[in-house]
Amino acid sequence: TIGIYDESLHQRDLYAEQLIEEFPRAIEEKQFQVYYQPKFDVRPDIPILSSAEALVRWVHPELGIISPGVFIPLFENNGLIQQLDNYVWEETAKQIRDWKDSLGYCVPVSVNVSRVDVYDADIIPKIRGIVSRYGLTCSDLVLEITESAYTEDSRQIIETVNKFRQIGFKIEMDDFG
Repeated sequence: TIGIYDESLHQRDLYAEQLIEEFPRAIEEKQFQVYYQPKFDVRPDIPILSSAEALVRWVHPELGIISPGVFIPLFENNGLIQQLDNYVWEETAKQIRDWKDSLGYCVPVSVNVSRVDVYDADIIPKIRGIVSRYGLTCSDLVLEITESAYTEDSRQIIETVNKFRQIGFKIEMDDFG
């Protein structure tokens, strides 16, 4: 097999390096925006809003909207995904708190937990701290294990998931199958 490093690969590498380099500023300036995709229970005659999923988008001041298909795998490969996940968890918890305060009601919102997060020894205290800080319950924030996590050490994933379940969190599997 022969691989040829051409200009398009070079440009892709430069773009990836630019995104990595600009990541800290993007977090600081809140260029990452969290959107909430509603989930409906379609079993009743009239579908009912049952929950939502937090989706992150990067709205870059010069490059415009950057596809999560570009930045998520990039950040998963270099460890920045953990910092992005923490940002999304905080923003989501703030939003849930705001809905509870302004509407007196909210639906559970699922947030991604990546492979890197699953291996973090402090993952449970981090998420419990966020829930506590915003006065939420474990049922307000649903933890969605990303597909990249369950291609690794299943023992570690099962152990972490069981610990979360024991303290009351609901666990979902992202893109399972």
